[in-house]
Amino acid sequence: MPDSDLEVDQTSVTATPFEWLGGEPAVHALVERFYDLMDLEPGYTAVRATHGRTLREARAKLFWFLCGWLGGPDHYVERFGHPRLRMRHLPFSIGIRERDEWLACMDQAMRETGVDEALRQRLNDSFFQTADFMRNRRG
Repeated sequence: MPDSDLEVDQTSVTATPFEWLGGEPAVHALVERFYDLMDLEPGYTAVRATHGRTLREARAKLFWFLCGWLGGPDHYVERFGHPRLRMRHLPFSIGIRERDEWLACMDQAMRETGVDEALRQRLNDSFFQTADFMRNRRG
């Protein structure tokens, strides 16, 4: 009989973040909620302004990118090659405010779509590193 004090949640040890999240349906739901919030919430106006008139293309690209980045299918790479995130974001003015709004919007989307707390924290740490690297102006 196993000692419950010694049991480990094997999901977090063996699954990729993509699997832990719930695969493509969960990534799709996360991306949809993220961009819905960006469109609706007044606290995300600076990051919303860095996007085009519509978010259709951004939704597709983020879904494709996140699938691969999380350890699932490399849809983005199959379509566009290496992501080269910094280069692809250089045309957009990204400062601390845009970074922080992006991160807050993603965190809210993860909370609202029921992302596991441990995974959410892990992803927030990784998202911060990436988002901070995208900054191309002070302030």
